[in-house]
Amino acid sequence: MIEPLPAFAIPLAIRIWAVEVNTYKLSYSSIAGLVLAVLIGGCAETEPKPSESLAEAADDSALEHAVKHLDPKYVCPMHPQIVRDEPGTCPICGMDLVAKMINAEAGKRPTVEISNAVINSMGVRTVTAGQQTLWKYIETVGRIEYDETRTAHVHSRAEGWMEQLKLRAEGDPVQKGQVIGRLYSPEILSAQVDFLIALGQPGGKAKVEKARNRLRLLGVTEGTINAIQKRGESQNTVPVVANSGGVVTMLGAREGMYITPNMEIVTIADLSRIWVLVDVYEHQIDWLAKGLSAEIRVPAYPGRVWEGAVEYIYPELDQRSRTLQIRLAFDNPDGLLKANMFSDVVIYGGPKREVLAIPNAAVIETGRRSSVVVALGEGRFQPVDVVTGMRSNGMVEILSGLKAGDEVVVSGQFLIDSESSLQASFLRMDESAPAEESRN
Repeated sequence: MIEPLPAFAIPLAIRIWAVEVNTYKLSYSSIAGLVLAVLIGGCAETEPKPSESLAEAADDSALEHAVKHLDPKYVCPMHPQIVRDEPGTCPICGMDLVAKMINAEAGKRPTVEISNAVINSMGVRTVTAGQQTLWKYIETVGRIEYDETRTAHVHSRAEGWMEQLKLRAEGDPVQKGQVIGRLYSPEILSAQVDFLIALGQPGGKAKVEKARNRLRLLGVTEGTINAIQKRGESQNTVPVVANSGGVVTMLGAREGMYITPNMEIVTIADLSRIWVLVDVYEHQIDWLAKGLSAEIRVPAYPGRVWEGAVEYIYPELDQRSRTLQIRLAFDNPDGLLKANMFSDVVIYGGPKREVLAIPNAAVIETGRRSSVVVALGEGRFQPVDVVTGMRSNGMVEILSGLKAGDEVVVSGQFLIDSESSLQASFLRMDESAPAEESRN
């Protein structure tokens, strides 16, 4: 036979009952029997005087009835883990403990009532939601790369030997048209002889032009062809010239090396214009477009700013980082910006006007929802879910959930939201009663 519980244990049993309902989803028929047994058992021993008549309690829900018999708990506003059965002070901060009661008539996100003293102790501050102008911009980090459209490759159009090579290492500066070496090629030498023979034949203008064009196709410069014609003799070696200015980024030949047309003698990168590659998160790409202005700063030159623009938006996201690569272009006439430098980047997208916005600090992010705490006045606060939009300069756009003029808590809102969530957990038990009873 179950021993009846003493009267002082009844409130504890009711709290255990509340936890069981929420955690294990017990049926209300079994719970009702348990509560009845507890109450009857307590009454059998002590027979206390009822606090209300049967008629007064007839219309109460299970939760409302439990609340009437539940002793208030006293908690610290700043340290909610401090819970006492009687009024007192917090052993941590010394603040007066306040009664913690359940509002059984509120909705799923209950309204929390707080005294002015507690509001001051918690340092609750509010701001008014209103229409503002938010500037679209993205701050990120970029890496400087060579402009691939300004990269040149030097090849020989005939097999031969690199008799001379004036370039010695990668990084050497090169001017467009500069002679970088001299090539001996039997094929080019044979073409020179044919050109000289055509020049010596009377009335052979067509043959001369054909021989001259052959030399051009073999990569012999126009200046070298004119020199051969003027002197009337062939040259054992012909110059190899740079087809672009910049710096050597790859040197594939060495002096005396036998080369073929498929070998890359040298690669030259033009540094007068560079690329900056940046990664932008998926939620930031809705307003990005080609041509938007951008600026960069590099640690090597404090206070110096370079202005450029968005040149290209790549067509796919990185699968691992879920970011989209953006290519920016900047003029670099003095060559200060070097490849593989890191830079601080800002991309500007212009203003977004008449936006309902609040400070970022007011938004409570849980991962599944965003919410704010609205001050209703007279110490009453209500958590509400919101849909957020763009963020800029410490402000966040509110797409739905608030209206202009609402007072939003920006300090202390986490404690208020926690209090509301605790009350809501009790209310969900009450709302599940009809469903449980109908199934039973």
